[in-house]
Amino acid sequence: MPITERLTEGVRTALANAGLPEPETCVWEVPRQAEHGDYATNVAMTLARAARRPPRQVAELIVKHFPSLREVERLDVAGPGFLNVFLSPAWCTGALGEILEVGDAYGRGEGERGRRVRLEFVSANPTGPLVIVSARAAAVGDSLARLLRAQGAQVTTEYYVNDAGTQFEALARSFEARVAQEFGEPAALPENGYPGEYLIELARAYREEGRARPVGAPERERLEHFGRYAVSRILEQQRRILRDYGVEFDVWTSEQRDVRDRHLPEKVLEELAARKLTYEHEGALWFRSSELGEEAGDDKDRVLRRSTGEATYFAVDVAYHHYVKFQSADRVINLFGPDHHGYVPRMKAAMRALGHPPDAFEVLIVQLVTLLRDGQPVRMSKRRGEFVLMEELLEEVGRDAARFTFLTRRHDSPLEFDLALATRQSAENPVYYVQYARARIESIYKQAAEQGIVVPPLGDIDLSPLREGEELAIIKRLLQYPDVAKAAARALEPHRVAYFLQELAGIFHPYYKSHRVIQDDRRLMFARLALCTGVGRVIRNGLELLGVSAPESM
Repeated sequence: MPITERLTEGVRTALANAGLPEPETCVWEVPRQAEHGDYATNVAMTLARAARRPPRQVAELIVKHFPSLREVERLDVAGPGFLNVFLSPAWCTGALGEILEVGDAYGRGEGERGRRVRLEFVSANPTGPLVIVSARAAAVGDSLARLLRAQGAQVTTEYYVNDAGTQFEALARSFEARVAQEFGEPAALPENGYPGEYLIELARAYREEGRARPVGAPERERLEHFGRYAVSRILEQQRRILRDYGVEFDVWTSEQRDVRDRHLPEKVLEELAARKLTYEHEGALWFRSSELGEEAGDDKDRVLRRSTGEATYFAVDVAYHHYVKFQSADRVINLFGPDHHGYVPRMKAAMRALGHPPDAFEVLIVQLVTLLRDGQPVRMSKRRGEFVLMEELLEEVGRDAARFTFLTRRHDSPLEFDLALATRQSAENPVYYVQYARARIESIYKQAAEQGIVVPPLGDIDLSPLREGEELAIIKRLLQYPDVAKAAARALEPHRVAYFLQELAGIFHPYYKSHRVIQDDRRLMFARLALCTGVGRVIRNGLELLGVSAPESM
């Protein structure tokens, strides 16, 4: 049980003993200054009105009636009614033993137990290679899946393939032109075509495979032939690159096969009409989005079916979410790019109109990435000048540096990615700094083995020699990890874990430099080895949630 849960139990007991109302929640923070304690809460201020007492008086009553807990040394009241908690040093030392005993499972919890989550991310158009923003979305999405699973959720990760509609047709026409050029025939790219060199390479592969071209076939048959070939090959490349990045999707959903061929758009139009949420205007069918109220999120009505009789992309997407996603989940989370801001409110309105709870459908906007080298903007693509390819990024900096760098900022904040910094072996490089802490700990054990030192089982080590302030500070930081992981999963913010790991490495490295671990005092040496082991295990557990390796040597 995280320490904050025990403290919350203590607060609830104190309030009950004082005859005061119980809070809905009790939020704990770690104060920036040590003199303000190890944990602090404003629960007294949130309860003041219900208790009909000044906040400071509520806090004083909590202190007066707080039960005796071995975890707590003392409680103080600060300012207008903040409650500051100071942990017992002896308990902290003993708690390190519990961390070591839990091992790989430390930081896992049950906060999301019973939740079925459908998590869609990347879903790049199958009209070209993955680019750098796809790499950021993949890092965030995959880490979210790991976080939610570690908290007990049943997560299905999904890649949605837009293999239908106008963009698919533009790809088919572009590829048909490139194939004709490959066979020496004059052909121009369509006006809205894709000019990337990757289609030239794909056309060359098509010819080398000895494919039979449907020359003279009806246009629809030709477009289907070339479009399906291009999509299948581009998806193969995307799968390979994502696999190298450590991302494997549970489901690859086809817009054509899984939505359109099943006539789901027509079905959802009927359902919306039955709910009296549609009307016709100038030959088109409209969704009464604006009538659902501001809380639904949209401010004007949206077209579901054009006057030509064709369902809009919005209608297809509504059907896909309602009949596919929500059939296997009670919580749907999508990661979209910054150009989807305006699309979110109408989708939220449609999901509410179809009976889904307001918080069942969530969209995270993943912001753009600016690529730098030593602080200067760069454009490094060889195959497509206007985009930076994900594959090229991985070739230059590697999987670990890419993933960790993307996870050092909130997903909805623009990110500057410095290529030189990401490959630098120094404290400036956050992933190196964190991984090096783990490698350093492994090197200590190698030194001990080389000196013939036999380390007893961790459960048999006396931890009481760990009395110095730096040692207690490290243990207290380790104790925060389960709360950090739980909060990161609840807020859908994996960057919290990356930030925590950087802070942990930031207090471990100075400790390592100023405190000898291998020494003549056996009791102290073994206790410090146990402390280092705890740090190494938490770093490894945290990096696992981020999809980043924890090498034993560097």
